[in-house]
Amino acid sequence: MGTKEKIEFAGLPLTVYREIAAHLHQVEGVEVDLIPQSSQQFDYNQSQIGGLCISWAANSGLESRQRVNQILAYYQNRYMNHI
Repeated sequence: MGTKEKIEFAGLPLTVYREIAAHLHQVEGVEVDLIPQSSQQFDYNQSQIGGLCISWAANSGLESRQRVNQILAYYQNRYMNHI
């Protein structure tokens, strides 16, 4: 994999993070890992996930990056406006 990018959506539930990761896995040249929450204290208002780590293949093209941005924008518009 070429480059990595960390994406965070504060307060987003674990299930939605998993759904985003599943969609991003379908994009060619992209690998996604869930980053565990690093807080030492449990808080119901915090997500169980700290974010997503998106790894881009060295040969991933502009089309793949645009598709990832479209997917992330969809989830941001759908969920972040309601939290």
